[in-house]
Amino acid sequence: MCLPSGGLHLGSHRVAKCPTSGAARQFPTGNSEPRRIGYTGPVSDDLRTWRLRRKVSQIDLALRAGTTQRHISFIESGRSSPGRAMIIRLAESLDVPLRERNALLLASGYAPAYPETPWDDTLLTPIRAAVEQVLQAHNPYPAIVVDRHGTLVSANTAFHTLTADVSPTLVTPPVNIPRLLLHPTGLAPHITNLDEWAHHVLDALRTQAARTPDPALDALIAELTTYTPTPHVPPTHLGFATPLCLRTPAGELHLLTTLTHFATPHDVTVAELRLEAFLPADAPTATLLTTMATRSNP
Repeated sequence: MCLPSGGLHLGSHRVAKCPTSGAARQFPTGNSEPRRIGYTGPVSDDLRTWRLRRKVSQIDLALRAGTTQRHISFIESGRSSPGRAMIIRLAESLDVPLRERNALLLASGYAPAYPETPWDDTLLTPIRAAVEQVLQAHNPYPAIVVDRHGTLVSANTAFHTLTADVSPTLVTPPVNIPRLLLHPTGLAPHITNLDEWAHHVLDALRTQAARTPDPALDALIAELTTYTPTPHVPPTHLGFATPLCLRTPAGELHLLTTLTHFATPHDVTVAELRLEAFLPADAPTATLLTTMATRSNP
C-alpha cells in the first residue's frame, strides 16, 4: 500500500512512500534494494575484511570501483545487497585473487565468474606449452613452476639434477617446494646459509598468508618452522638479494631467484601459477651449472 505524499512519520523513523512508476533507483546499477537495517551478511563482512586487509579507505575503494563512498558504507553495513557486477568490480579493485572472488560470488548466491580448469585439460594446452618452453629455455639454470601452496607443477632438467640426492619421499608427487628446501632430509643439509635462506622462505610465505589467508598455507608455515633454526640474519642480509648457497658434489652454487606469473589471467589455475627461476649469482656458479648439465646429458 502506498502512503500519502511525503510519507508517514513514526516517532523518529520515517517510512518512505512507494516509488512512482519509472522512478530512478537509489543505488548504482548492479545492486538490489537495501536490506533491512542492521543486517550484515557474509559478503558485507568479507568485503570489509578484504578492504581493511588491503589498507584501502572506503573513499579510495569507491573511486577505484566507480561508485560512491556512501554506497560502499551501505554494502559493508548490510543496508545494501551488492549485485554480481558490483561484487566483481569491488573484488577487482581490491586485487582479490580469482579463487576468493568466486567464493564471494557463491556466498551471495551467484555462480562463479572464473573457471578453474584442471592443469592437464586440453583447454590449457597452449599454457602448458608456453610454460615448458620457458622452463627448458632456462637450462642449464634450474627453474620450476608451482601453485599457490608451493606444490610443484613442472620443473626443468637442471632442477631435477639439484634434487637427485634428497629423500625419495620428498620428490614423490605431490612435491612441495618449500618443504623440499627446508626439510632435514631434503636440501636443507646442503644449504650453507640455511638460517638466512629459511628466513627468506618463511618470510615470503607469511607475507603471502597475510595478504591472502589460507589454512593450508598456515599449516605449511607451522610445519616448516619446526624444521628450521631460529633465524639469525647476518649483516650481509642487507645486500641486494638473499642468495641460495647450495653445496653440491661438483662445488658450491650461489643462486638468486626470480618470480614470474601470468599478468592477466581469467582462470583460477593459471592465475595461481608462479614460475621461479634460479639464476647464477656469480660467474663460477654459471660455469658450474653448465658443467653439471653437460655431465647429466652427455
